[in-house]
Order: sequence, then C-alpha cells, then structure tokens
Amino acid sequence: MPVWAAWIALPLFGGAAGTWLARRYALRRNLLDQPGLRRNHQVATPRGGGVAIVAVLLAACAWLAVAWPGQRLPLAGFATGLALVAGIGWWDDHRPLSPWLRLAVHMLAGAFLAAVVLMQGGSWLAAVLAWGLAVSMTNIWNFMDGINGLAASQAALCLLPLAIVLGGPWQLLCLAAMSAILGFLPFNFPRARIFLGDVGSGALGFALAWMLAEGFIANASPWPLLMPFAAFFVDAGLTLLSRLLKGEQWWKPHSQHVYQRLLQCGHGHPGVTSWYGAFTIAAVGLCWLSMHATGNRGWVVAWFIFTSVAWWVVRNGCAKHIGQH
Repeated sequence: MPVWAAWIALPLFGGAAGTWLARRYALRRNLLDQPGLRRNHQVATPRGGGVAIVAVLLAACAWLAVAWPGQRLPLAGFATGLALVAGIGWWDDHRPLSPWLRLAVHMLAGAFLAAVVLMQGGSWLAAVLAWGLAVSMTNIWNFMDGINGLAASQAALCLLPLAIVLGGPWQLLCLAAMSAILGFLPFNFPRARIFLGDVGSGALGFALAWMLAEGFIANASPWPLLMPFAAFFVDAGLTLLSRLLKGEQWWKPHSQHVYQRLLQCGHGHPGVTSWYGAFTIAAVGLCWLSMHATGNRGWVVAWFIFTSVAWWVVRNGCAKHIGQH
C-alpha cells in the first residue's frame, strides 16, 4: 500500500471507530447537549466525538517523530499544544469551566507554536502573529461549531490546499487530520448522533492554525492559503465586532452568526452546511489558481472583501425576514 494511501485509510478507520466509542462513552456518562433557546438542535445529543480526531493526530505525531527524527521537536510542540487544547476542552465537556481558564490554556498552547516558529527561523513578529493565530483559530472553530457538520467539513476543506503545498511530516499530518474528520462526519452530518464537543472544535482550530503557520513558513507566496478560511474568519470576526460595538458580553453564547441566522430563516442544517461548503470549495479553487499568480495578495484581499459583503447582505436579509415573521 502506498504511504499516502495508508495515511488516508488508517486515520479514516481510526476516526470512525473512535467516534463510535466516544458516542458510547458519552451516552454512558450522560454527556449530552440539551436543546435550548440558543442551541440549534432539537433533541439531546452526545458530545465529545472530536476526541477521536485528537487521538488519531496524537498517534500520527508519535509515528512521524520516529520516522522524521529531525522534526521531533516541532512535532512534540504540536502534540503538546494540541493535548493542552483538547484536554481543557474535554474537561469542559464534562464540567463547564470558566471561559477565562480555557483562554489561558489556549494562550499557553499557542506559545508552543510561537516557539517552533522561532526555532524554524521566523522573526519575533512572526512568532507573535503565530501565537495570536493559534489562540484566535482555536476559539473561532469553537464559536462556529453550532450546526451539524459545519466545523468538521470546513476544517477538512481548509486542510486540502495545505496538504498539497506542505511536505514531509506536515503533509502526512494534514492527510491524517482530513481522513479522521471524514471518519467522524457520518456521525455528525446530515443528522447529528454526536457533536465534536469543545475537545474537538478547539483542537481542530489549533491544528489548522499550526498547519497554516507551517504553510506560511514553507511557501514564498503563501497568502492565498488564507482564502479557504474566509467564511469562518469573516463570520466569526465581524459577528464578534458587531457584538463588541453593541456592548454585549462577547464570551457568552448567542445566535448572531450568519449560519445561525440562516437557521432562524428556516433553512435546515444540511442546506446551511452545504452552502458554506460550496463557498469554501470555490475559495479552495481560487487559492489554487492564485498560488503562482502575480499580485495574488490582491486576490486574497478581494476575496475577503467579497466574503464580508456577502456576510452583510445575508445577515441583514435574514434579520429582516425574522422581523417580518
């Protein structure tokens, strides 16, 4: 079996088997998300399925550290940061914690990425930006994990161009993550039999931030790699900004993201997740086309402006619809 095929097949099986086991554990321990005013599901649903993806990634890191001795320190940094984010998320799935404690752990995990950026020859500014990226994306994926299949499918699509441009152990780690996500998704979409939980959503955001940082280090023209992230970056970022401008407590649950507004307008989980997926598939295509084009930073800026305009139009259109009904 070719190496790349093994790195697809084994994590796929691990993601599926691990999710099945996580669901049994959640049901036994009564780890259930109950329906509520700011929840987007109608029945009590087990949570914590993302632990399967985390387990696959940690096992992959252990194997890669043996196969690539020269990459042991960066891989150990990634595994440690991932374990910290997943661990605090797993704890929060069992017993709700203070958001400030979780944020402190996320900041500590981001420090491992910053250290690796410095180790790989990056500047202090690059290290600080990488730290901010890790903390931000860990929370963005948590904020955006609100409907069936959305956070997981977006993570898999965002990993696709990174798996193409990266090499060595990081490429194989991208393949492992994508495959583990595909193993998880049948349990979460179109009908959710288990949710990612904080253990999974935060870990996916952290892993994506790390791979994106590696993509920037490895490529002379890395800016198009940001394009597949536009849907989540814009929805999370502009929604947070609008709440801050209104003086709201941004860390508390709410239902103001575009995907939540679309649900309120009567669109179902499969449709909303599919629309986000189609949008990001288009972004992946543009990312690939612009990787070697001159002036590709302009392409990136234009895509983010387009995404922001689309966010404004859809969000306000849904607000009017909800107001009329």
